[in-house]
Amino acid sequence: MDQQPTPGSLSWRLSSHPITLLTFLGFRISSLLVYLFGLLFTDNMVMIFIITILLLAADFYYLKNIAGRRLVGLRWWNEVDPSTGDSHWVFESSEPGTKIINATDSRFFWLAIYAQPLLWVVLAIVALFSFKFIWLPLVAIALVLTITNSLAFSRCDKFSQASNLAGSALSSGNLAGSIATNMVGRFFSR
Repeated sequence: MDQQPTPGSLSWRLSSHPITLLTFLGFRISSLLVYLFGLLFTDNMVMIFIITILLLAADFYYLKNIAGRRLVGLRWWNEVDPSTGDSHWVFESSEPGTKIINATDSRFFWLAIYAQPLLWVVLAIVALFSFKFIWLPLVAIALVLTITNSLAFSRCDKFSQASNLAGSALSSGNLAGSIATNMVGRFFSR
């Protein structure tokens, strides 16, 4: 018997954007695999370093500009004021009601966005305790890129929730009910 996965479960077949999801997961996994198993296929550490950096950069770009927008309706970028030189982050989310976020896409997205920095932290600890200090710059770059995306999308999600909360409170007129509904709904949606 072939059972259908339940909505929201971790099955890519339930995704609204399966190609985007698989590409996103492919970039996330490939940099880790090249770092972990690259020495099995070649003794050229420089090549492993370069390929891992290129995969991390592609993952950063794809997540920031494509996967985040298509999978969970969130996007962020950094703007620099030319007159003062100050930079600030700009957060964008899809309008509530215009885009339905697929529960499967959301679960894969948030799981992958938080799991990868944790895995790189573990790899940094392993590199330290195995005295492989030469790999620490690569792990540091991986941590900077993955943590930046994790923090930015977390802030973007909080910004989106606050905007949705304010919009629903103003339209319904019942602020306390809107706060309770959004908090309870958000708590059980992940």
